Amino acid sequence: MTMTKKMTARELKRFYADSTFKKNYIYDGHDLGAACGSDGTVFKLWSPVADRVELHLYPDGDESGCMRSVSMERGEKGVWMYRTEECLHGTYYDYDVSIGHETRRTADPYARACGINSRRSMAVELGRTDPERWESDQAPKRQQEDIIYELHVKEFSWDGSAGFPEELRGTYRAFTVEDTTLFGDGVHPTGIRYLKELGVTHIQLMPVYDFGSVDEAGDRDQFNWGYDPVCYNVPEGSYSTDPAHGEVRIKELKELVQTLHRNGFRVIMDVVYNHTYSADSSFQRVVPWYYYRQEEDGTLSDGSGCGNDFAAEREMAASFILDSVLYWTEEYHMDGFRFDLMGLLPTELMNRIQEELDKRYGMGEKLIYGEPWAANGTPMEPGFHQALKENEKRLNPRVAMFCDNTRDAVKGHVFEAMEPGFVNGGEGLEREIMHAASAWCDRGGAFHAGSPERVLSYVSAHDNLTLWDKLILSMTHNDHSLALHMSRCDKKGFYERPEEVVRAYKLAVSVYFTCQGRLFFLSGEEFARTKEGDDNSFEAPISLNRLDYKRAYEFEELVHFYKDLIALRKCLPGLCDKTEEAGKRIFKKSANRKGVVSFQVDNRYRGEGLCDTLFIAYNSRRRPVKVTLPEGEWEAFLKDGDSGMWRRPERETYSGLLILPPVSAVIMGRKTEIKQEAAR
Repeated sequence: MTMTKKMTARELKRFYADSTFKKNYIYDGHDLGAACGSDGTVFKLWSPVADRVELHLYPDGDESGCMRSVSMERGEKGVWMYRTEECLHGTYYDYDVSIGHETRRTADPYARACGINSRRSMAVELGRTDPERWESDQAPKRQQEDIIYELHVKEFSWDGSAGFPEELRGTYRAFTVEDTTLFGDGVHPTGIRYLKELGVTHIQLMPVYDFGSVDEAGDRDQFNWGYDPVCYNVPEGSYSTDPAHGEVRIKELKELVQTLHRNGFRVIMDVVYNHTYSADSSFQRVVPWYYYRQEEDGTLSDGSGCGNDFAAEREMAASFILDSVLYWTEEYHMDGFRFDLMGLLPTELMNRIQEELDKRYGMGEKLIYGEPWAANGTPMEPGFHQALKENEKRLNPRVAMFCDNTRDAVKGHVFEAMEPGFVNGGEGLEREIMHAASAWCDRGGAFHAGSPERVLSYVSAHDNLTLWDKLILSMTHNDHSLALHMSRCDKKGFYERPEEVVRAYKLAVSVYFTCQGRLFFLSGEEFARTKEGDDNSFEAPISLNRLDYKRAYEFEELVHFYKDLIALRKCLPGLCDKTEEAGKRIFKKSANRKGVVSFQVDNRYRGEGLCDTLFIAYNSRRRPVKVTLPEGEWEAFLKDGDSGMWRRPERETYSGLLILPPVSAVIMGRKTEIKQEAAR
């Protein structure tokens, strides 16, 4: 087609929705971008509205002059192509796209490599970027439970306490240094070794694709979370040791994945397919207004709260996202994906992604989960449904969601007057805690999970307050300035009764670690990580965001508490069960007493496990509470903050009346068969 006149956004919206356009211009190939090898190089760009496309080749990705320009040939379905017998590996390129009377310079939206700040794309022969023995790299075997640890590449190794070489701090390559210790003391593990001892199974990397908020040629101490994508299929250059050479970042990210796999971790990639860093993107320059969702008046929709929404329901946009996910899985060996603002993506696309991954890698082998909400409303095309919590019945049952219901019940809601939750003085939340225990599988209405497989139980993530800061703020009566000052002091000076906050912290952890579903927590949560009261540190200095490994040893008791509960969790099949019948394992539930919740769990699994039955109780009161244990003799796995009880060869036993200490949880085990009628 030829654009004889400049069409408005509203006119283009109608044009792209027309059946004639879809019939003539929806390309079903999966080979867009630049591909090169020994048999030559091919460039393909989808731009059905373009009148002319010119390819420019450069020796570097920055300021050099053009080596050669060629006019591309228009093919079927609006795909422009140029083929050469040369292998152009390492050659940079961009396009001039002429639409009507306007010509715009653009990078390639389908690029797999780029130069500094993605101004120019790069042709890459991907086999040349593979680390040694990459062909034999594979994910470790899945463990009894998925325990996901959210981690930012720069935060992981930036602080001097981590003991990494200065030149590698904040980079992909820091992950390849596998034996670091606190300030290099040779005694206290940090980094990879620390994570292995902690016992987590999956590392969720905050965005590692190319994003726009950090200048890759700027100072190393620049920081951003990275939720502002530019080149979706290219690793971020500021984490590489040489962002000027596009192949370096690719190899170094592969080395990161390889190292994590070798050390027993699976790797989850945090992806943001709901918006782009700027609406003036390569997508917009190549096919104006196709890849962006619009309001009725033609303006950009803003369901993301970031200025634009990616039109993921349109055929080529959906195809791009699916191809991108499969590319990261195949080329970088990623083991799963966390979808930012998944509520802005179509349910139909999420199902398609999960089904394709299941088909290629085995049922449920690759984890898929996301945020079942959006920042604002979005005008999705008719016939599609948002992947929201309210639409969970439309989703593939293996597409999981973060359970903010559990988070808010445990520690309180962040945005509404800092109200406290169950563990820090909130009232009337016992029923919510009870639903959380079965991962909301026992509740109908607005949110009914169906099975624990689709729920991530958590109390803190990168956004909103850390668990430590939330408890500090809520337990100092919402006095933000006072709490902020206190959080900056050492652990004994921040609060007049520090033991109260530690008890509440342990109770919070005990609650969500004994809920069904998958477990997720923010890096450093286990050592009372603080961001000094900042609930949105996305562009705060790295000095605030970095992981301070000193706290891992200042709060060593908490770290051991996490280690013990992680190891215990893996021994309790009644909590690890992800089947649709898992919710039935929980019985004899009680949430009638103010501040006290208790329940039993059928823990049987092929004759294995520490016990046949669990008795779990939480006491959020500030005084001891008496509870009557079910019939039989019970061993203590956790009581009064002592999480190591279950490891002892001779455990303490209890029967009859049990005293629950103030603000604490108990986990008890009974090695006897559960009567069938008791489980009903």
